[in-house]
Amino acid sequence: MDRTKLASDLRDAGYLADDRTVLVSALSIELGKPVLVEGPAGVGKTELAKALAKVTDRELVRLQCYEGLDEARALYEWNYRAQLLRIQAAQGDGWDGLRDDLFAEEFLLERPLLRAIRSERPVVLLVDEIDKADQEFEALLLELLSDFQVSIPELGTVHAASRPLVLLTSNAARELTEALKRRCLFLTLDYPSPERERDILLEHVPELPEAIAFRIAEVAAKIRELDLRKPPAISETIDWAHSLLLIGADSIDSAVLRETLPVVLKHRTDLDLVADRAAQLLGEPIGKGSR
Repeated sequence: MDRTKLASDLRDAGYLADDRTVLVSALSIELGKPVLVEGPAGVGKTELAKALAKVTDRELVRLQCYEGLDEARALYEWNYRAQLLRIQAAQGDGWDGLRDDLFAEEFLLERPLLRAIRSERPVVLLVDEIDKADQEFEALLLELLSDFQVSIPELGTVHAASRPLVLLTSNAARELTEALKRRCLFLTLDYPSPERERDILLEHVPELPEAIAFRIAEVAAKIRELDLRKPPAISETIDWAHSLLLIGADSIDSAVLRETLPVVLKHRTDLDLVADRAAQLLGEPIGKGSR
């Protein structure tokens, strides 16, 4: 795959990818291997999957992981109510004839993993925040990631109708198993440099003056260096840029920073810490812009 074209297509889809991200994405498409994308929350892991779905003209199938996620929510389950009605309607029939009817396709409820496997049209399968799920769920994924097939005891093995492009994201909340990692290409994403974040802001908020975009990126980088519960994500700096335009701010001083902090930070302790250090973050003399 032409990496230059892929980078251009991703940019057209609103995603500014660095060279490593473009390379791993291209390899995933060409080799048909899943990608494990690891990094802090808010650096564009999920957005990469969305952009690749646009670039490759595929439907995005998303599975949001959480603690306790099981086969019935991720893969498939049987429609027990419909099966019960079928049993009631077939009173007097023998079990042998009824059993095949009960586990027919009409009673199978697809969940995201099975839907991605059975789709006639190629899809992008996003398994989001895999580190929030239990290790038992990782074991469930291994067959799918290795052979792109799923075993259903009542129906047999379901092979992929079309090979999905698979992205798994992780915030590194826990260590993933080696068996899972072995089946994936690996990509790490981090917060962008101020120069790259400026370009991202200008891509999403084209009416923003370039000087303001770079100032937002500089201040955001300094804020992220503080000991915060939740550093600002790229999506939140984009919201900040929109907010500065709406209030007509042509620069960022301590007063403007304090007024707009709720757009960027979502925890009281983080708000208080950054507000206290506003002048220091902006390189202002202590006391300027304070209230």
